[in-house]
Amino acid sequence: MKILVVDDHSLVRQGLAALLSGEDATTEVLHAGGLAEGLARVDAHPDLDAVLMDLNLPDGDGMAAIAEIARRRADLPVVILSGSEDPGDVRRALDLGALGYVPKSSSPETLIAAVRMVLDGGIYVPPLMLDAAVAPQGPGPIAGLTPRQVEVLAAVARGLSNKEIGLKFALSEKTVKAHVGAIFRTLGVANRTQAASAAMAARLIPPRAARPGPHPDE
Repeated sequence: MKILVVDDHSLVRQGLAALLSGEDATTEVLHAGGLAEGLARVDAHPDLDAVLMDLNLPDGDGMAAIAEIARRRADLPVVILSGSEDPGDVRRALDLGALGYVPKSSSPETLIAAVRMVLDGGIYVPPLMLDAAVAPQGPGPIAGLTPRQVEVLAAVARGLSNKEIGLKFALSEKTVKAHVGAIFRTLGVANRTQAASAAMAARLIPPRAARPGPHPDE
């Protein structure tokens, strides 16, 4: 496994490298002290499995970096490790395509769990921040979704496949699948038809526009 750590503090990078390598001796950790160096490493290492990145970088905006990495490598998971516990930052990072957000106040065990979850195709948001990070947008279970997940749900309800949703929102199929799984769990549904019903109930789409489509195993 190969992970890129992007942070402008050398001690943080060294500590993360020791933590990740200690968990799995086969893990190779690459270092970058800023956005430019990080993007160069993304380009130079097509076998990267994930990027662990701070939001506050000396030579660029970490939020913009999430989108730029997604543009260059749509299949590459990004986990944000940040000192910010602002729910707005969490929500924006996830909407831009990050698959995890870990506050720097978290325990080492939490970080490892987050990385594992993302590598397994999931999305990680700290439990203590989840309620705030997905602040209600309206009544009912839809309130538990991020803005990006609401968009994905509407697309699912219209019958789009994961591949089509990925093309629509410039996301990898892996990211779309993670969003769909999170949507199902939040809504308490088991398939795309039930998700479409929830979308109609929340008036995300008109009833006659609902076409969940033959994609039960995505």
